[in-house]
Amino acid sequence: MAFSPITKSLLFITILFLVLPLGSRAAHPANTNSVLTYHNGPMLTGQVNLAIMWYGRFARDTKNILRDFIRSLNAPRVGDPSVSEWWKTVERYQSAAHPGARSRPIRVKIAKQKTDKNYSVGKILTEDFIQPLIEQAIGGASSFVTVIFAARDVSVVDTCDGRCSKHGVLGAGRASRLYVVVGSPETECPGVCGWPFHKADYGPQTLPLQPPNGNIGADAMVIGLSQALAAVVTNPYNNGFFEGPLTRPLEAVTACPGMFGSGSFPGYTGKVLMSPGTGGCFNAHGVKGRKFLLPAIWSPDTRRCWTLL
Repeated sequence: MAFSPITKSLLFITILFLVLPLGSRAAHPANTNSVLTYHNGPMLTGQVNLAIMWYGRFARDTKNILRDFIRSLNAPRVGDPSVSEWWKTVERYQSAAHPGARSRPIRVKIAKQKTDKNYSVGKILTEDFIQPLIEQAIGGASSFVTVIFAARDVSVVDTCDGRCSKHGVLGAGRASRLYVVVGSPETECPGVCGWPFHKADYGPQTLPLQPPNGNIGADAMVIGLSQALAAVVTNPYNNGFFEGPLTRPLEAVTACPGMFGSGSFPGYTGKVLMSPGTGGCFNAHGVKGRKFLLPAIWSPDTRRCWTLL
């Protein structure tokens, strides 16, 4: 039987080899049974201005994929499901924190970009070197979230311990600086942070998926970036939504590890879409025809993990 290109684009691949309803948006339980608690702290709302620091040398394609993902967060729906639909779940944390209040759009904008091709703080990135990179990125300005993307030849501390991205805050009060760090899994611990586009170091799913944009490093970094952006919005000062110890809390996305579609659980991606021709696996449409694979997020409405598929 022959299928049209449109029909092919809607075919699902099911990693668990289960037959599940098409187009499902239902939440499913996480293996962790996590329930995030609101700790009465402020969250980011309104417009969130990003100051991007490209630390090291990046291919143009890698930069474009990451920038297109950020621009997809607030884009009009360009396909079903969409990146913006995923982001709306992050926005709904506002009404969960303040019952009866209306959740308003959180606009994420790339406001500044800077490249450090000379590795000014070296090729091993630790907490001690975050501050100078933040100052480079924002140039003394305030009200920015600095996003540090580490190139493939930069080692980010804790990456091999499963922290493929992180967020934090330096300073206090008006002098505080929010930041996000996203490492590249191309050479460092790809079985941890490159999964599911690289063979996992653990878990039952051994066959990697094809990356949606044909770039394992960038497509895996999108997963880490989405995790960190959701966390920095919902728990920017470590007193928002989280569960567990402050040293390693479970947050909006880390509460739902390794889950991407219906039928998933830690170690299995679950149901995702496959692009005809390229075989790239995805679950969200973005701008410029881009496709992305986004992780499950803990829904404050259902108090369970939720995926786009």
